[in-house]
This record gives sequence, C-alpha cells and structure tokens, in this order.
Amino acid sequence: MTLDELRLQLNDLDRRLLELIAERQTASREVARVKRATGYPTRDYARERDVILGARARAAALSVPADVAEGVMRLLIRSSLATQEQATVSALGAGSGQRALVIGGAGKIGGWFVNFLASQGYQVEIADPNAGGDVGSGVTTISDWRTSKLDQELIVVATPLGLTDTLLNELAQRRPKGVVFDVGSLKSPLRKGLAALRAAGVRVTSVHPMFGPSTELLSGRHVIFIDLGAGDALERVRALFAPTMVEQVVMGLDDHDRLIAYVLGLSHALNIAFFTALAQSGEAAPRLVQMSSTTFDAQFDIASEVAQESPELYFEIQRLNDYGAQPLAALAKALEDLRETVATNNQAGFTALMRRGLEYTQERRELRARRA
Repeated sequence: MTLDELRLQLNDLDRRLLELIAERQTASREVARVKRATGYPTRDYARERDVILGARARAAALSVPADVAEGVMRLLIRSSLATQEQATVSALGAGSGQRALVIGGAGKIGGWFVNFLASQGYQVEIADPNAGGDVGSGVTTISDWRTSKLDQELIVVATPLGLTDTLLNELAQRRPKGVVFDVGSLKSPLRKGLAALRAAGVRVTSVHPMFGPSTELLSGRHVIFIDLGAGDALERVRALFAPTMVEQVVMGLDDHDRLIAYVLGLSHALNIAFFTALAQSGEAAPRLVQMSSTTFDAQFDIASEVAQESPELYFEIQRLNDYGAQPLAALAKALEDLRETVATNNQAGFTALMRRGLEYTQERRELRARRA
C-alpha cells in the first residue's frame, strides 16, 4: 500500500474509534439512569480498577503497550464519569420552576455557575455589563443587578474580590428573600458584607469552589462551604452539589482563610518564586527544557499555568488574606533552612528535611494509592 492509502486507512480507523467512543458515551448516560434508579453511587473505584487491569491484560495479548491501554481507559473512564455526573445533575432537575441571578455571570467562574444552575433547570439571569448576546437556552442578561427586583430563589455573587464586599453591603440594604452566596477565593475581605447580610436577616452563606472554570468532572474536587449561622441557606447551597461527586467541606470563615493561605497562597508563591528564579538566572527556557528532568518538567508545567493566571487576582489572594503573611514567612524560612544545610555541608540536616517531608506527605500518598 502507498503512504496515501495507509493514511486513508488510519483515517477510517480514527473515525471508527470516535464512533465507538460516542456509543460508549450513550451507554454511560444509560448507566447513570440505572444508578439513579437503584441508588448506586456514580463512582466505583473497584470497578474502575477492574476495567484498567482488564485493559492491561488484553493489551498484552494484542501486543499493545500496557501503559497506552491504561492511559486510554483512564481517559474514557473520566469522560464516562463526566457524562454520568452531568446526566444525573440534569435529570434530578432540582431547580425546575425556580430562578437564579448570577451577578458577574460573564466572568469565568460566574459562567461556570450559570451553566451549572441552568443544567439543574433553573431559569438563570446574568447581571454583568460584559455579558454577550449568546448565553444559551433559559438564560437572560441584564447589565446591572440593581435594576433587578431581586426576587430570585438564588443569588450568586461572582464578582472580582475587590468589589464583592461593597456589593454584598448593597445587597443587604435590599434584603432579598432568596438565598445569597458568594464564590470568592478569600473571605477575610468580605467580612463586613457577609455580616451585613446576616444582620439584615438575609439567608446567606459563602462558597469556595476549589477548581477552575474549565472543570467538567467534579469527582475528586472540593467545594468549601462557610457556615455563617444561617443553616437553611447552607443546606440549600450544599444541596446544589448533592447530585455531583464533589467532596463537600464545611468550615468557619477564619479556618477557611487560615488554611487557604497555604493551599492557595503558598502554592502560588512557590510557583511564582520558581519561575522568577529561572527568569532571573539568565538561562534560556528552551535550553533548560531540552535537558530537563521529569521533576523539572512537572514543576515547569505547573509554574507555566500559574504565570498565565490573572496577576490582579493572585495579588489579591496574597494581600487581602488576614493570614497571608504566615505561609510566606514559612516559605522564606524553609528556603533558608535548605540553603544553610547545603552551604554548611550538613548532610544529616538535609536528610532530616527530606524525611520530614516524606512523613508529612505519607497519608496523601496512601489515599491516592488506594484510589488508583
């Protein structure tokens, strides 16, 4: 066969593969229906393990690399889970006949909530001067939330962090009857606004989705819910995520910001320090990448993603957190401890740092191994 004929053959195989994937997705939606009817959980780690082990065994018999087979199956499983999760959220229709207002709905995370609520059957209204005309079925737009009667069952505040507290205070003056919640990455800057809503008798809570706006599958993801003393509001918003596989965490406002200073603040700072050190080193990135290691590649990829994020948002996460100075001081001390052990030829001290890290990360490694 000629090269052109072989390429045509590959094109045909690719088409057939895609048709099989589409068929598998259809079966996944049916699986979701049966699971809902029988009360069976969407995710079954034992079943996933059996599927992957079976794929590796069949791959060996077909002279296909086992790692390739496992990679393909993990991708298909993830796609199937996303399909099942979305089908379940849509089928339960918890928002049918109800209305939701998303202030800042044209933004990235605001847009995620618009789609999420619309998939549950809510009639969603976006209040955002940047909202375009093509917003999807069941979704309408207004340029300013202040023109709304605020008679929706849900009001989501997804505005930039620096604007949110003022907006929450304005909402408190209007005293909406529905449940109000923000989705800010920090809660310290929102204390006054959240307190004003609570004092005004508004059913208010606060949410922090620990994932980006491109997320499709919520399995393994976390959503943090801040208990502000309005139990009915807290449970109402938690119920929005009940049909999903997201892991829900409830905590107080102070605990949230203290912990998030490490989860976000420290991880951001570490990556900013990493690419800053490289940029100031005088070494060209392409040359470093050509001779990189697995560890360097993984760290470089993460740092590259961080470098593409909003500097304004990342600065706010560092500056506006009441607890933000602590992880930065801890990072500076850790770097100094590392520098000193190397400078003084202290191998025992260096080993102690490594062993302490091994012990600290052990539980997370074991959890991931059980799920693999």
